[in-house]
Amino acid sequence: MYEFLDRLVAVALPRIRDFRGINEKGFDGKGNYTLGIPEQIIFPEINMDQVTKINGMDITFVTSAKTDKECLALLKEFGLPFKNQK
Repeated sequence: MYEFLDRLVAVALPRIRDFRGINEKGFDGKGNYTLGIPEQIIFPEINMDQVTKINGMDITFVTSAKTDKECLALLKEFGLPFKNQK
């Protein structure tokens, strides 16, 4: 899990076109977060020659946090780049 999270933050997310951070609206109210990825080809492990159709995916972070605020703090500490929303 930590290896996937590290690759997601350090390699995959920066490969998204016009990436400016992930949205803070993906929390479910119970301390979990879901992130939508538009293309699976942002992961370098995927061979572009074998891809016949571009698919997206949802990644859900299930935490033991009781609130969304606690979950946000945890995910920020893990290095997820959230947008600066005011």
